[in-house]
Amino acid sequence: MRSPKGDALDPKGLVAEAYKIEGITPAECRSIFLDWALNVQGDTAAAIAVLLERHSPADHPMSQVLREGLVVGERPRRRGGWRSRERP
Repeated sequence: MRSPKGDALDPKGLVAEAYKIEGITPAECRSIFLDWALNVQGDTAAAIAVLLERHSPADHPMSQVLREGLVVGERPRRRGGWRSRERP
């Protein structure tokens, strides 16, 4: 049975509530997404895909934030340190 707060993909029900708020801004959605991401267990990309399928309004700011969450960032490169300095 589903708990009143949410389920395994949305433990606190934050994403579901974001879709219910009229006039929610992208900044507010990003804040909700961050809180959700810190509390979700397991593979976040798979969870995001299911949440996007579950809450389908493509023009909603939360949908845009979830799609942005699927983008894989570039691996950070080392900058500076003793190896980058010139040697005599």
